[in-house]
Amino acid sequence: MPATPVPARPVPGEARAHAEDLGAFVTASPSSFHAAAEVARRVEAAGFARLDEAAAWEVAPGGRYVVVRDGSAVAFAVPTSAGATTPFTIVGAHTDSPGFKLKPHPTTGGAGFAQAGVEVYGGPLLSSWLDRELELAGRVVTADGAEHLVRTGPFLRIPQLAIHLDRSVNDGLTLDKQRHTQPVWGLSAGLGDGADLLAALAATAGGAGVDRDQVLGYDVVVADTQAPRAFGADQALWASGRLDNLLSTHAATTALLDLAAEGAPAAGPIAMVAAFDHEEIGSASRSGAAGPFLEDVLLRVSAALGASAEERARAFAASFHISSDVGHGVHPNYPERHDPAVRPVVGGGPILKINANQRYSTDAHGAARWQAACAAAGVPSQEFVSNNSIPCGSTIGPITTTRLGIRTVDVGAPILSMHSAREMTAVVDPWYLSRAMAQVLRG
Repeated sequence: MPATPVPARPVPGEARAHAEDLGAFVTASPSSFHAAAEVARRVEAAGFARLDEAAAWEVAPGGRYVVVRDGSAVAFAVPTSAGATTPFTIVGAHTDSPGFKLKPHPTTGGAGFAQAGVEVYGGPLLSSWLDRELELAGRVVTADGAEHLVRTGPFLRIPQLAIHLDRSVNDGLTLDKQRHTQPVWGLSAGLGDGADLLAALAATAGGAGVDRDQVLGYDVVVADTQAPRAFGADQALWASGRLDNLLSTHAATTALLDLAAEGAPAAGPIAMVAAFDHEEIGSASRSGAAGPFLEDVLLRVSAALGASAEERARAFAASFHISSDVGHGVHPNYPERHDPAVRPVVGGGPILKINANQRYSTDAHGAARWQAACAAAGVPSQEFVSNNSIPCGSTIGPITTTRLGIRTVDVGAPILSMHSAREMTAVVDPWYLSRAMAQVLRG
């Protein structure tokens, strides 16, 4: 008897447009540095003024601003009536993704191939990176202290061993992180003894290239180059690299731009998006959520609005923070890995993350505010709690609320294949998430 076909569910045009724009955002953001630059580019195009951390700030009621620190960006819009005790509503996300980072002395090789020396970054699903066309992307710093964005386009591949040479591979694949993950990027015979990976990178710096000998430092990662795309019945599913967590960064930036398009509000909170680097490795850096970046921005904005220490404390006490990171939708082939009663599904709307041990920061007040925002935005919502036998990860939420004392709720969009080189979600879920974020940012 033939299987019953799965009925297609029409995808709203706005959701499809949001997903296509998410695809453009991901494509423009192969590294955290590119992602921060793309956030800044988008908000500056909408009239946000760039702030230089090394210069004096002039932040005024009714203004819109963005500041970039390394691979992180903070953008915010100030209501026209803002004063010393105006609270902040912040949407936090992160710009980095698990994968690989280029090592020092990166030009290696063997068996006739030129290879790249890479180090594992975070916790990637290693097998998903095999047999893909990959690129190098990030920043280089030249002798004059200038920083240049670099990206090679399709340039690398980590070839898997043929099944004929490992007949047991389908019984269990084990990859040695040092020996089995070094990508190839050329034939050493064709490149000669002068093969130099940094020269190839330097040639892409800023689009025009720089002298390889002038490159004195670099932060470069490996990224998947396959384009994001919709697939499946009614094109309702979405596949892309780096959904963790460019999905949330894009949703938050879009929400802030939607709010800005309505004009400077007369009242309400200071609406802010904070996109941090280094979440995948613990956030402990000058541009990570555990570092001082967000606090530095908040203190300088408060000072510009004339706040005393007492008034700033009052503003923080009335502030609210949404920590947004992708979450686990129920996998149809592994449903037992989830809690038997709490079953968030892909396509079911954003998830509210809850954990008794504060791996997520959600409490009753935060949950109530988020659920009310979803309802007001006409967005379905669902919860996530981990199976007691499978500990959950964590997010920037507990870090930010611990540093600043600002009430925080942890949310996200449900996905499958988290930490794969290519993850998947439903076309509607990033749009749902952004609409709920915009509702909260409005106050």
